[in-house]
Amino acid sequence: MKKKTAFTFALALGMAISVSRAETDRDTYTNPVLCFDYSDPDVVRTGDDYWMTASSFNCIPGLPILHSRDLVNWEIVNYALDKLEPEDFFSRPQHGKGVWAPCIKFHDGWYYIYWGDPDFGIYMVRTRDPRGKWSEPVLVKAGKGLIDPSPLWDDDGKVYLAHAWAASRSGLNSIITISEMNAEGTACISDEIMVFDGNRDGHHTVEGAKLYKRNGYYYIFAPAGGVATGWQLVMRSRDIYGPYEARNVMDQGDSDINGPHQGAWVKTPSGEDWFIHFQEMQPYGRIVHLNPMEWKEDGWCTIGEDKDGDGRGEPVRKWKKPDTGNSGERYNMVTCDEFNSIKPGLQWQWHANRQDWFGFTGGYGFFRLYGHREDVPNLWGVPNLYLQKMPAGKFTATTRLSFNSKGDGDRAGLAVMGFDYACIAIERDGDKASILYITCKDADKGTAEEVTVLAETGLERVESGATPKYTTDIWFRVTAGRDGKCRFAYSTDGKSYKDAGYEFQAREGRWIGAKTGFFCSSSGTGKDRGWIDVDWFRTEPELF
Repeated sequence: MKKKTAFTFALALGMAISVSRAETDRDTYTNPVLCFDYSDPDVVRTGDDYWMTASSFNCIPGLPILHSRDLVNWEIVNYALDKLEPEDFFSRPQHGKGVWAPCIKFHDGWYYIYWGDPDFGIYMVRTRDPRGKWSEPVLVKAGKGLIDPSPLWDDDGKVYLAHAWAASRSGLNSIITISEMNAEGTACISDEIMVFDGNRDGHHTVEGAKLYKRNGYYYIFAPAGGVATGWQLVMRSRDIYGPYEARNVMDQGDSDINGPHQGAWVKTPSGEDWFIHFQEMQPYGRIVHLNPMEWKEDGWCTIGEDKDGDGRGEPVRKWKKPDTGNSGERYNMVTCDEFNSIKPGLQWQWHANRQDWFGFTGGYGFFRLYGHREDVPNLWGVPNLYLQKMPAGKFTATTRLSFNSKGDGDRAGLAVMGFDYACIAIERDGDKASILYITCKDADKGTAEEVTVLAETGLERVESGATPKYTTDIWFRVTAGRDGKCRFAYSTDGKSYKDAGYEFQAREGRWIGAKTGFFCSSSGTGKDRGWIDVDWFRTEPELF
C-alpha cells in the first residue's frame, strides 16, 4: 500500500487556489477547481455542458446546480430544492440533516437528482432544464439511515438504485445495497440486496456509491476509509447484484491532498475520462478537485497520477486541461451582492426552510432581514441566518447596512458561523447603540455567548408605525487568512475602520464549512420586529 502522509492543515491551506478560476495557463489547471464547500459533488454531461450538484444538508435553497463547459471553470446557476420535507421539521435549523450526497443523472430527456435524507429516506426531483424549475420531491423509499443513492437505467429497461447506510440512524454501515425501482424511477419495488460488504473486505466506511455500466460490467465507484483519510474504490461485476470485485484506484499517496473522496466519473465528447471529488478542508469545508482518469485494457481504471504503475493513482495538483473544445470560457463564482435585483443572489442560503417573515428582496436597492424573536441560547438555533460559503482561502468582506430597532436589545451584525462563531454587531440600548464583538464556543452545545462592548454610537429616532424606530448606518468588515483566522472591524462613516482587537479561529459546522453573512435578532417587546437593510456586501478575495 502506498505511503499515507499525515494531513497538515497549514500546508494544505497554503496551496495555490483562485476564487475565480483554477486555470494556471492556457493548457493547464490547478486543483482545487472550486475552493468552495461543495461536498459530495456529482456531475453529468449532456452535449458540451456539465452539470454539478452537491450536498446542501439543512441549508436552503438546497441542491445547488453548477454549470461548466470545460470541467475547470464553474458557476452556480440554480437550485433544485426550494424547501426541505417534512416542511415543519425543517422550519428550524436541523444542522447536518437534510440533503446528503445527491446523484445527478440524465435519462430520456430528463435530469434526475436522487439524494438520501438519513432520517426520512431517499428522495428524487427532476426537470428537463437544469436552469429552470425542478419538480416537487418524491419520496422514493422511506426509511432510516438510507444515504448516498445512485440510479441506473439498464439496457433491458429495468431501473436499479444503489445506496449506502448511515450507522447513526440504522446501526449499519460499510455496506452497499441495490434494489429495483419502477420504470418511472419513483419507487423501489424490491428488497435490497447487499452487493458489497466493506467490513469483510477491509474497506470500512464504504459510502457514496455511484452506479455505472460499461462494456457489459456494472461498476460501483465508492469512497472508503473516512472523509479525512480515506481512498477511492472501484468495484465491478457482470451481474447487477454481484459478487463485486474491488480495487483501490486512488488514495493520498505522497501528495498533500488528504482523503480524496466521493465524486463522479465524467467522459468528455473527445473520449477523455475525468473524476471530480472533494477534499476535506476543515473551516473551508469540502472543496472540489478534478483528476484525470484512465481505463486499462483489463477493464479497470486508475484515477489521478499512477507514478509507479501499480494501478493506484494519487491526486494531482497541476495537470493538462480536459479536451472539451470549450477551454476559452471563464466564469466567476459569485460572492459580492449589491442587492439591486428582486431575485436573491445565488450564493445566499438560510439555515432552515424560508419563512415569509425572514426577509425580502425588493426594488429599493437593499435586502431587508427581520429580527428573529424565539428564545434560543445562541445563533445556532436561529433559522434566518443569511449566509454564504467562505469565498476563498484568504479574503476581506465588507458590508454597509442600516440598523432599524423597534425595541431595546435589538441586535444585528456580520458573522462567521460554525460550531464556534464570532461576529461584529450593533445593539440598541435606549436612544443609543453599542458596537459589540461576540464569540461563542461550541455553539451546538447551547453555550452562552461572550460579549465585549467596543464602542457606543448614536441613534436617530424616526416615527414609524405603532412604535418609533431608532436607526443608524453602520459598516462592518471581516478579514480571513488562509489559516482560517479572522479579524473584525467596524466603521460609523464608511471611511475609517476600527479593528475589534481580537482574532477568531473559524471552525466548520456540521458537515459544512464555516459560512459568513448576516443575522438580526429582535427583543420581542412591542408588536413590531426590528430589521436591517443591507445595502451591499463586497468581497476582496486574494487570487494566488
